[in-house]
Formats: sequence, structure tokens, C-alpha cells
Amino acid sequence: MRLLPHLTLTLASVIAVVPSVWMLITAFKAQTEYQADKTGLPDVWVLDHFRQVLFESPFFLWMMNSLILVAGSVALSLVIACFAAYAIARMEFRGRDTLFAVSTALMAVPPVVLIVPLFVVYTRLGLISTYSGAIIIYAGLITPFSVYLLVTFFRTLPQDLFDAAVMDGASHLQILRKVVLPLSLAPLLTLVIVNALFVWNDLLMAVIFLQDDAKKTVMAGIAVFQGRYNNQIPLTMAGMAVAAAPMLFLYLVFQRHFVRGLMAGAVK
Repeated sequence: MRLLPHLTLTLASVIAVVPSVWMLITAFKAQTEYQADKTGLPDVWVLDHFRQVLFESPFFLWMMNSLILVAGSVALSLVIACFAAYAIARMEFRGRDTLFAVSTALMAVPPVVLIVPLFVVYTRLGLISTYSGAIIIYAGLITPFSVYLLVTFFRTLPQDLFDAAVMDGASHLQILRKVVLPLSLAPLLTLVIVNALFVWNDLLMAVIFLQDDAKKTVMAGIAVFQGRYNNQIPLTMAGMAVAAAPMLFLYLVFQRHFVRGLMAGAVK
């Protein structure tokens, strides 16, 4: 009976890994070799495509724009989510459960339905093609999940910790800063990884609200790059590999905390 789950997980892993492996192999192929053999290993591993991506296109600019949006939106979302989650999980006030229910329900709202009202408002406020405008949008999209995860975790913390802090005269802000947050490293790092991946990989909002060429994100740049070099698949794959590298590095560094964070609050 244990064999079936292992086979299922192995098959799912292979399905998930094969496209990335094919992308890397293709990126190291010469164009002529790719046209002759699209699936085999390259006879000669070439780095020229990566050189073109990094030094003959504005790839570094696109990545810097994405990093600005990731850093700004994730940081803003974490600050808001920490305060909101602590209030919902550990403070008594009227409408607390309703607020949490509404916040959780927002996770089900598809971003595409927000485009028209947001675009109208941003046009009137002059926030189109601004970092601050895009950061606010992304922070708004990722905050509901952040609040949900942190509320779930905060509620599993022992009540004795809070009672002891109150007896020592600590305020709610001090309890959050000195007691709750130091114990919440795993879920906080999980949110950093998940939310950074969402913002980094988003294309829809980036194309609509960052129309200035100088502020294109890496995914918007990849779309332009792919259109420009549509027939040069190895070059396009090299660009996608470079775009995926920062988030892959982030995940590998914090992998242990990521798994712990996903389990946080699952059981008491």
C-alpha cells in the first residue's frame, strides 16, 4: 500500500521537473543543433545565448525593476499582515470574525476583475507606470493570504506566553514585537518566498500598470523577448532560465523554513 503514494509522488515530481530540465538543456544548445534535435543532449554546450541575454538586452534592468516591486510589496504586505493577524488572532473587538472572513474571502477574487476599476483610479491619480502604484497593487493582492496564514499560526501560540507578557506590563505592540514575531520566523519566511514568487512571476498587472519601457518587469520583458526572438528557442530558453534563477536561489536558501512554515498552524 505504501508503494502507490511513492509512485504518485515520483510521477508528480518528474512531471514538474522535466520542463525545467528541458529548458536548461535547450538553453545550452546551438540554434542549428536545436533544429536538428529538439530533445537530445547537446553535443557542444554553448554559453553564447546566456551572454546575449545578459549583455545584449536590458535584462538586468528588467530584473532590477522586478526586485524593486518584490521587495516593496512583500515588505509592505508583511507589515500590514502582522498587525492585522495579531489583532484578529489575539485581540477582542466587535466584528473580528467578520473581518477575518472578509479578508479570507478576498483570496478567491481573481485579479483580472480588479483591472478596470484600478486602471481608472490610477489614471486619475497619475499612478500608472510608477513603482509605488504597482507596489500597492501587489501588496493588496498578497496580503489576504498573508493574514490568513499568520492568523492560523498566531492562534497556535500558547496563551501562557501572552498572559506572562501582560503581567509584566507589556503592551500589544511590545508583545507582537518581542514575543510573537521571534517565534514566527518560519511562517514569515514562507510568506516571503510565496509572495515573492507571485510578484516576480506576475505578467498581467506588470503589463497594464507599468507601461513605461524603462520600468518593465522581468516577466514583461520575457514576453517582449520571446516575441522578438520567436524562432530562436534556445535564446528564449536562456532568458527564461536567467529569469527563474533568483527565485530558485531564494527557495533553496530558505527551503527548510519554507516547509516548516507551510506546516505552521496545521496542528496544535
